[in-house]
Amino acid sequence: MIYLDYAATTPVDSRVFDAMLPYFRESFGNPSSIHRFGQKAEAAVDAAREKVAAVLHCKPGEIIFTSCGSESDNLALRGAAIAKRNVTGKKWILTSKTEHHAVSKTAQQLEKEYGFLLEWLDVDEYGAIRPISLNKAVCTDTVLASVMFANNEIGTINPIPELAAIARANNILFHTDAVQAAAYLDVNVEKLGVDLMSLGGHKFYGPKGVGALYVRNGTELIPQMTGGGQESSLRAGTQNVPYIVGFAVALQLAMEERDARIAHVQPLRDHIIGEVLETISDSKLTGHPESRLPNHASFVFKDVDGNLLLQLLDSAGFACSSGSACKTGNPEPSEVITSLGTPRNWALGSLRITLGVDSSPAHVDEFLKTLPILVEKARGLHQR
Repeated sequence: MIYLDYAATTPVDSRVFDAMLPYFRESFGNPSSIHRFGQKAEAAVDAAREKVAAVLHCKPGEIIFTSCGSESDNLALRGAAIAKRNVTGKKWILTSKTEHHAVSKTAQQLEKEYGFLLEWLDVDEYGAIRPISLNKAVCTDTVLASVMFANNEIGTINPIPELAAIARANNILFHTDAVQAAAYLDVNVEKLGVDLMSLGGHKFYGPKGVGALYVRNGTELIPQMTGGGQESSLRAGTQNVPYIVGFAVALQLAMEERDARIAHVQPLRDHIIGEVLETISDSKLTGHPESRLPNHASFVFKDVDGNLLLQLLDSAGFACSSGSACKTGNPEPSEVITSLGTPRNWALGSLRITLGVDSSPAHVDEFLKTLPILVEKARGLHQR
């Protein structure tokens, strides 16, 4: 089986795994305990926080550990929007339909259940939010804008520093979901200029079940999980020490090895894009041709059932993914793909191929040899 779905999740790096192991049995204490077992666990969490802060170029106290990127998104949007509205009365939220559902559905809930007003930002043909789009939407009553750093489905990278500068000039909180971006892009928050940023460990060879939220000093948050005073009283619950340790090591490795990892995956990505567009009729790249994640290739194929194509690929020994809701039983094209203005008979045939440290030229060649045959097979079955 050849794995080509690194945007969905990554295997835990062996160095990360080794760093985590002692905190399951040997140093198993609760970081909130006073005794030496607790002190050792607390020291591990503190060291992890410092490691993450060093990568992000922020203060350790600006890092909140969470259970995943989705929780970080939820805490950022709900926590910051409510806290800011309590002080200013402002209630407009700006985001886009190309966001991960952890952002877009949270924004919709804030509108429906909490009395906020929601405006969807315009995206360009590549699914990017341009500064002109944010400028046009900003008003004196805007409380928060949330734009992802890089899109998980189509790989497009957004111009976060420019967008954050517009938000800051208008006294608007700015959040970015960097869950997909952190594996390959610089997440220096001073360069980005963001107030809040979400990360998830399993996208960069860390464990599933742990994430982080950067919160710039002075940014007020209403906790979404209440109880103990963990994480500066912003996220109650016993800290998951081994996972937090693993998260920090994985993020540090992602920064240290970024250039080498990009050099490995980008030529393979470019080869996939070139060959697919050349060898498969009625195929189209989705997302930006250049300003995209270095490991990410995504396409739509006319008159292809994307879910069927995934099943055929799986049977042939390839793990990929699609933009459509493939487990609902009633597939609909994803909002990301339709936001690009893609017609339905194309949008249903989306395919995402994402590469990683174990991807090889042989894997890619095998995939490129198989895909055209399976696309034609899927088209034949679709037309019956």
